Amino acid sequence: MRARVAVDIGGTFTDLVWFDPEAPQPIRQTKVLTTPKRLADGIRAALEAVGVPAGSLEGVLHASTVVINALIERRGAKTALLTTEGFRDVYEIGRINRPDSFNLRFRKHLPLVSREHVWEVPERILADGSVRHPLGEEAIEQAVDWLRGGGYDAVAVTFLHAYAYPEHEARMGAGIGRRLPELFVSLSHQVVREYREYERTSTTVANAFVGPLVASYLDDLSHWLEQEGFSGTLALMQSNGGLMDVALARSQPIQMVESGPAAGVAASAHFCRTLGLCRAIAFDMGGTTAKAAVMADYTVATSRDYYVGGYRAGLPLRVPVLDLQEVGMGGGSIAWVEGGAFLKVGPASAGADPGPAAYGRGGELPTVTDADVVLGRLGGLRGQLESGIPLDRERAQEAIARHIAAPLEWEVEAAAEGILAVAASQMAHGIRAVTVERGLDPSQFVLLAYGGGGPLHATRVARELGVREVVVPPYPGVFSALGLLLSDWRRKVTATHWVVLDAQAGEALERWYQQLEAQALQEVRRPAGAEVAVRLVRSAEVRYVGQEHTVVVPMPPDFTAADAWVTAKANFDQLHGRRYHHSAPEEPAEVVNLRVAAIGAMAKPPWPELAPRRQGRPQPIGHQALWLGQAGWVPGVPVYERRELLADDWVEGPAIILEPTATTVLEVGDRAVVGRLGELNVQLMQEVREGHASQS
Repeated sequence: MRARVAVDIGGTFTDLVWFDPEAPQPIRQTKVLTTPKRLADGIRAALEAVGVPAGSLEGVLHASTVVINALIERRGAKTALLTTEGFRDVYEIGRINRPDSFNLRFRKHLPLVSREHVWEVPERILADGSVRHPLGEEAIEQAVDWLRGGGYDAVAVTFLHAYAYPEHEARMGAGIGRRLPELFVSLSHQVVREYREYERTSTTVANAFVGPLVASYLDDLSHWLEQEGFSGTLALMQSNGGLMDVALARSQPIQMVESGPAAGVAASAHFCRTLGLCRAIAFDMGGTTAKAAVMADYTVATSRDYYVGGYRAGLPLRVPVLDLQEVGMGGGSIAWVEGGAFLKVGPASAGADPGPAAYGRGGELPTVTDADVVLGRLGGLRGQLESGIPLDRERAQEAIARHIAAPLEWEVEAAAEGILAVAASQMAHGIRAVTVERGLDPSQFVLLAYGGGGPLHATRVARELGVREVVVPPYPGVFSALGLLLSDWRRKVTATHWVVLDAQAGEALERWYQQLEAQALQEVRRPAGAEVAVRLVRSAEVRYVGQEHTVVVPMPPDFTAADAWVTAKANFDQLHGRRYHHSAPEEPAEVVNLRVAAIGAMAKPPWPELAPRRQGRPQPIGHQALWLGQAGWVPGVPVYERRELLADDWVEGPAIILEPTATTVLEVGDRAVVGRLGELNVQLMQEVREGHASQS
């Protein structure tokens, strides 16, 4: 097998991991600044940094923030919406529920397409499939003329009940394609084959909104790779933690909305399974954001709905996304003073250009990274990041002094310490959203810290939560990129079918499932190849008859068996009881949405085990001063190279552990023990941990 490379493009850094099982050094890693104006330039720089030509690669696996950034910044194509006559306002009205009941300043979601860009088409298919109003050629011509006159780049088509009866949508899409081939066309039945008109419309519009941007980006990337002699497979990470090919990414770019974070969670699940960590919190802190996800029994739940901008006022997307919480807090998050008295951090970020003040690239505002530099947590011994980016402590100190310390009348070190305290508090709050708010005690979990800033801030965040142990995996700074190499081809397809779950439903359910399995299998076989083993997993959204909301339930592999429906009903009753603390086994249940996941296995890099040290203890490569809060500046803190640590080695805090793409800081009383795979198992000081736990 030839070499593969995994690239994760973030808001600040582009991470790359190269893997060749036959090379003397099978894994190489690097981290370079992202190039926002042309993202392929960052990939080129990363490949040059590891000394690998693109033409030597068998595969390029890629995760990107292109989609989510375009949606948040509303930097997409000029988009129109075609919908059934009489339903023009569905997208703008949305749901009438009020998520923030007592907020007098509550604002509803802001649609990506305003009302004047919505065109009503005289057509209608009823819920039973009968045609109330046929779609005529004249209606198609009128819609095309309106689109041509509006100068649109993309169009979303969402007709009533098209999730089950897509004939009119398909005809409209074909008509637009013949007359306006340059338009990006997003048809709802190809994006979301589920009921709920508003969510289906919102997802289809978002897919159209980012479609031309993603297509242009993929064209640019593919063209550059071809010029470099690459003839292998280009794969993209989906939000569900699986890989897809370029063809699917072009037609359904909305599947990439949480591409980068999903890769990190995929790596976390694989690593925890290897180590036997059945209860862990994946904590990823990058340059722009921090993400958290809960793993129970080595798996992360998949959410059926995603809200761009958060649940309270965000746009809903009906796409499978790994269940994670994102906070606008990273190394580049800007600190500022509000009202002359209140220290704030984020969510605005300095990004890669100009970046933190310490980078010396023109940034003048203080960031979390600048606070780390001022306090000796970054760049102290060598004056640069391990990836080679120089750090200017004087610039960082000047930025914090001018914008934070002076307005608050604090010392510079106190201001920097305050920035880190606020950042840790906000990241801990994000983790509570996926633990405490769901009835989980974070102190019963291990905190798995990765990302460029995860190991640097993990012990502070853990203390806020009362967590007992922090685990820093190998290659933490490029862990999300590594997750691409640890992922499989995956395709999830869904279709709405209502049927009461009883003995009479078996034949229909089996027929529908086989149709979905054929589609999913085809879409995985296309990029993976016929020789790859594909696993099919069935599930369904089920509810008691008369209920509104559903529970996702694993379903039997064969509904021709007489007792299959009994097994499915028992699974539903059990899961309903687990989630809502009550169930009604005597009540009938109905299936609403059928789901099939096709998973094509990919070859994965192994985790090499470290040998134990034969004698003695690890020796530091130097010493430096480190600011330790109330203790002030502590001189002579030992600094270690992580690559020189062996299995069963231990390091007492305070200490700093350096590696190419991340830095781990141990505070007073912390103790890091090196595991068999090279992971750092950091035990927090007992007194501090118990103090925070009691306060929470």
